[in-house]
Amino acid sequence: MLNSDFQSSIVAGEQDRRDDMSSGNRLMGRVVACNGSHATISAVAESGQTAMTELWSVGRLISISVGRNRIVALVYSMATDQQSWVENHDTVFRIEVELLGEVYVSPDGREEFSAGITDYPHLGAIAHRIRASDLARVYDTGKSDVWAIGKLTQDESLDATIHVPSMLEKHFAIVGTTGVGKSTAVTLLLHKAIQSDPRLRVLILDPHNEFASAFGSLAVIIDTDTLDLPFWLFRLEELAEVIFRGRPPVPEEMDILRDLIPEAKRAFRGTSDNGLMRRTSEKSSVTADTPVPFRIADLLALIDERIGRLEGRAEKPHLRSLKVKIMSAINDPRYHFMFSSNTITDTILDTIARIFRIPGDGKPVTTFQLAGIPSEVVNSVASVLCRMAFEIGLWSGGGVHMLVVCEEAHRYVPADPKLGFTPTRQAIARIAKEGRKYGVSLGIITQRPGELDPTILSQCSTIFAMRLANDHDQEIIRSAIPNSSSSTTSFISSIGNGEAIAFGEAVAVPMRMRFSRVEATRLPKANGTGVKITEETPQNVDLRSIVSRMRAISGPDISGFQSSYISAQGQSSLPTGYEDAPYEDEEDYIDTLQAAATAAVPAPQPSAPEPYRPDMLPGAQGAYDQSPQERFESIRRELTSDQQRPAADPYRQPTRPAPAFGEQQEPRREGSSIRDQLLKKPLSSLIRR
Repeated sequence: MLNSDFQSSIVAGEQDRRDDMSSGNRLMGRVVACNGSHATISAVAESGQTAMTELWSVGRLISISVGRNRIVALVYSMATDQQSWVENHDTVFRIEVELLGEVYVSPDGREEFSAGITDYPHLGAIAHRIRASDLARVYDTGKSDVWAIGKLTQDESLDATIHVPSMLEKHFAIVGTTGVGKSTAVTLLLHKAIQSDPRLRVLILDPHNEFASAFGSLAVIIDTDTLDLPFWLFRLEELAEVIFRGRPPVPEEMDILRDLIPEAKRAFRGTSDNGLMRRTSEKSSVTADTPVPFRIADLLALIDERIGRLEGRAEKPHLRSLKVKIMSAINDPRYHFMFSSNTITDTILDTIARIFRIPGDGKPVTTFQLAGIPSEVVNSVASVLCRMAFEIGLWSGGGVHMLVVCEEAHRYVPADPKLGFTPTRQAIARIAKEGRKYGVSLGIITQRPGELDPTILSQCSTIFAMRLANDHDQEIIRSAIPNSSSSTTSFISSIGNGEAIAFGEAVAVPMRMRFSRVEATRLPKANGTGVKITEETPQNVDLRSIVSRMRAISGPDISGFQSSYISAQGQSSLPTGYEDAPYEDEEDYIDTLQAAATAAVPAPQPSAPEPYRPDMLPGAQGAYDQSPQERFESIRRELTSDQQRPAADPYRQPTRPAPAFGEQQEPRREGSSIRDQLLKKPLSSLIRR
């Protein structure tokens, strides 16, 4: 905290008085125009000297004396009268300023800053450089619990301070294009937040794995190798995102999951001795969204049972397709973090304690590295974490202060409602709208505020706007700043790296400041990112290890799942020859399980089909009397004479064409037509009895 330092800076600033006779503190300008929010100041550069004009640069604060009060104004535009500069001659220029407030004398004799203005400047009012003491009062939040995060751009001798509790109570956002220092600013702000609130627990959703070294011994790093997030903690929509690989789920298969997952949970409850799960399940009915453990083997056994039912014949294609998808997810090594445990137990307490640092053991930060998680399920994992963070704050009655930091937040809550994952959007929006009631805060980090859901950004009461190059992004930030004009953010596109304009609940007035430098060992991406490859660089990279991770050779151990699946089918173990069989893919594994489940019951052997005989084929009596050449010539003549052919007699075979010149006429077989055969039969045999 900087309460004592802040008071000393004000006392020192009291000595900074304007002396009209001293060099550098001369009269600088006078007001020549004024309205309710802006004023125009005219000043002169004597003999073309520019020593004083630099004090009028855009973004600086100046003072206008009105009686005992001093109005504080922000410079946002400046130009000369002649639109030119004449050397060694006086140059008149005009400065456009925005009126921000005034420093007044309170009844007890103390000077204080107010955002309102009681007496507007009159024409001819003196404008001059702002005093250091007035500058300190302008940015004084009026609260004791303030922390320094950098220096004021206008005066490097003054600290830029924020009120951390106000920043956390109503959420905050850091926006800026790539490379301006957003990650460094996040690291600095989170360190200050942890120092301000020892009960705070921070969860960072890190999609680029860049915060691993930013917090040292204060953080626990969870990556794909150490992540253990059981599949039964996922709600139905979140689990479907995994099973269907990010594609739209099939409605019929979703209905099957909605029906069978509760049955699998009840089946596990009947065999579990966990008292906590029993008491929880007895109070409320178990649904597909209830965070109760169940076995995948039980779910597949229920699917198999429904496949075997006669009344489930119409559902069999969807049942078989769903079973293949589930087995594919289990066999995918990338989903090892969900299906790694062979023995299903109720580990929800351990999972919450480890991810959300309760009680914490001196490590209040969890860096959740999402880079190694399959892209089609990243949204589902983020949904689970954000939802659980809110529920922990909700059901603890605010006893746990939680801060969820979403790096690249436009990926989770995009502006287009048709994009993104709906459960993730709902979980983050719930924190933004209701989290402050239960001690759950939200930190939004994005380089494209224009692609972020405006509802989420509007819930952030403190915003640190760093450099933004896109016009649409700049307009979004301008619309998000309450009670300010475009002059406040007119220079967002040109501020330097590490600089930001802070506005909102945590600061008294919009403040242009520069973040403090972070130690090199705690910079994000400090572990080798950006190293240039040269001839002197040691080539100690193991390509075999890289290729192995790309191909995911070390798949999950599913031996426990095999035994549980066979036991659910009523078998004790896999038959001989199936235990160590290599499986090429999930379909091969499913076929093996099906063969093992039905090994004891031999399948009925189908009878050999009766071979076709020539006399069974249509028109066989005349077709085999011709040679291949004759048959080809006959077909050709039939095709060419198709248009002139008369209507065929339904009781006679097609009349053969006339023989070619020199060709011998084939004798007509007696009784070869169907009509002849019918005429030879007695009439009584043709009447149905």
